[in-house]
Amino acid sequence: MSDHHVYVIECADGTLYTGYTTDVERRVAEHDAGEGAKYTRGRTPVTLRHVESFDSRSAALSREHAIKSLSRAGKEELIAGEN
Repeated sequence: MSDHHVYVIECADGTLYTGYTTDVERRVAEHDAGEGAKYTRGRTPVTLRHVESFDSRSAALSREHAIKSLSRAGKEELIAGEN
């Protein structure tokens, strides 16, 4: 079962934030409530743009790192399904 997720949210200011969670719905709600990452506080509301699921935490965290290393254009391609 895929219990580990990497997600990309778009903040109200148009910036993209990538994170890891075991519960996407809860985590996005936390970001929206200003209780998520320091980066997203004050940048609400947020919109979930992309999710990938993995069987292991290590695989998800590796993918999170890879996505964070992408350029803005690379992240936009990922969201659009081109990557």
